[in-house]
Amino acid sequence: MSKLSVRDLSLKSKRVLMRVDFNVPLKDGRVVDDNRIRAALPTIRHIIDQGGKLILMSHLGRPKGERKPELSLRPCARALADLLNMHVDFVDDCVGPEASAAVDRMAEGQVLLLENLRYHSAETKNDPEFARQLAALGDVYVNDAFGTAHRAHASTEGVTHHLQPCAAGFLMMKELEYLGGIMASPKRPFVAILGGAKISGKIDVIQNLLPKVDRLLIGGGMMFTFLHAKGIGVGRSLLEEDRVEMAAKLMDTAGEKLVLPVDCRVSSHFDIKAGEVEHLQTVDVSSIPQDGAGLDIGEASLVLFGDVLKNARTVVWNGPMGVFEIQETAVGTFKIARLLAELTDRGAISVIGGGDSAAAAAKAGVASRISHISTGGGASLEFLEGKPLPGVEALTDKK
Repeated sequence: MSKLSVRDLSLKSKRVLMRVDFNVPLKDGRVVDDNRIRAALPTIRHIIDQGGKLILMSHLGRPKGERKPELSLRPCARALADLLNMHVDFVDDCVGPEASAAVDRMAEGQVLLLENLRYHSAETKNDPEFARQLAALGDVYVNDAFGTAHRAHASTEGVTHHLQPCAAGFLMMKELEYLGGIMASPKRPFVAILGGAKISGKIDVIQNLLPKVDRLLIGGGMMFTFLHAKGIGVGRSLLEEDRVEMAAKLMDTAGEKLVLPVDCRVSSHFDIKAGEVEHLQTVDVSSIPQDGAGLDIGEASLVLFGDVLKNARTVVWNGPMGVFEIQETAVGTFKIARLLAELTDRGAISVIGGGDSAAAAAKAGVASRISHISTGGGASLEFLEGKPLPGVEALTDKK
């Protein structure tokens, strides 16, 4: 870890401005899933224990510069207070006289949550003046919001031009250590599993991973563009015609490293919104009916993938194996989650890159058996692409 961590800072009596990711689902004014809030607790508790005055800032949803009551962070203050078993103050703005006055009133070990950053369009524009106003609330800066580290926003990058030192929180450090570790020096064999709807969203990941992995397993909707590039008819399955040539080139480069499914589950009718699927059958990938759409990988593919994975020491997974929204076509995704849990039980390192894959591990009841589940789908994807993350680059380097 080449960046300063919160553990490196002297925090007693300091105003600690901390970026967290409290972008959580709300219903009837209450937090319905507090996992992201819980993920920030180790850093929050450390700062409180060290006598810091903790000022938390986050976004919630996409209010696009407007004050939308349904996207207020006030319910998050209540949820955090329950988790900490202490009072958490809340202020109706993130900058301005009210926010400044609330900070001035703080004593050591107290916690204040600012209102939704994205009530100001200046946040996502990384406006220098808005960043300066945020920075004026703190003496030191801590970023524990890996999920937003791929965005150069005022609260993730802009504030670092006005505050020093700037350090990573424990969650940020954990994300970087796991993701950085598997990319820099993985235990081998190193296997990557990529799924999701489109190859276009994963091209950079595939190109960056290919030289590093021993095998690359492909599932999800993107598999059909690869199959089509091999001259296989895919019926009404998801197909990116403009990416067929790219898929062919990737397969030429990868050789035997790239492993495609050998069978899939197809249907002539499905409705994602209604969660319905009819006439589901499993066929060889070379026998997809013209009126059929591939919706999940089949049992033979799972056996093949299991055989590739059985000796793996490091596995990274991003993207579902099928139409994850429908229970009947989420089978392959759930089985991959359970396979990863079994590998981890045997000593392998498993990392899930957020999003649907993380949800699958949770629904399959194996989340606690995975080495690391990233809290940032977009950020983890860009990390796997080999791109620098602005929110990390902006932190203070260790001497």
